Amino acid sequence: MHFKKIFLFIALCLVIGLLGCSKEEKKVVAPRQEQITKNLVPQKVGLKGQNFLVELSDLQVVMSVDTASKEIVETPSLKGHIKITNLSKDILDIQGVTLDYLDEAGKPIAFSSGEKVAKVYPFWKALQPAEVVEGSLDATIPRKAIKEKVLGKIEINLVYVPAPLKRETLTLSEKVE
Repeated sequence: MHFKKIFLFIALCLVIGLLGCSKEEKKVVAPRQEQITKNLVPQKVGLKGQNFLVELSDLQVVMSVDTASKEIVETPSLKGHIKITNLSKDILDIQGVTLDYLDEAGKPIAFSSGEKVAKVYPFWKALQPAEVVEGSLDATIPRKAIKEKVLGKIEINLVYVPAPLKRETLTLSEKVE
C-alpha cells in the first residue's frame, strides 16, 4: 500500500510537470499589409508619334495597403510591358522613357513629399529603322492619382538621339599680332 501511494504521487508529479511545461500555442497574427493589384483601363494602348510607335500592355498598379486603415502605405508602382518601334528612316538611340501623370484637365499630378519617385526608365538602345524593342515597365505613380482616382492620362516622353549625329565645323580666321 505504501508503494501504491509513492507510485501515485510520482505519476501525479509527472503529469503536472508535463502539463505545466507544455508550450503555449502561438497565435497566428494576420499580416498588417496586403499587396493589391489594380488593372488600368484600357490595359493595352498603342500610340504613334513622328518617329516611334509605342505600345503599352498589361498595365497594372501594384500597391501595399494597411489592412486595418485601408491606407496606401508605400508609393504605388506602375508595371507592364513596353514595345517601341522605330518608324523613321534613321537610327534612333533611345536614352530613356519618362512618364508624367495627368488628371482629367491635363494638369500634372505631383508626388507628395516622402514618396519614392521613379518615373524614368533607362533604355539605352539604338534602334535601326523598323526595328522593334520590348521590355518591362516598372515606375512609381503618385499616391494621389490612385487614392483620389484623379488619373486621367499618362504622358510618355521618349528621350532619344538621332544618329548619325550631324556635325558642323566652323573655321575662324584669326591671327595673333
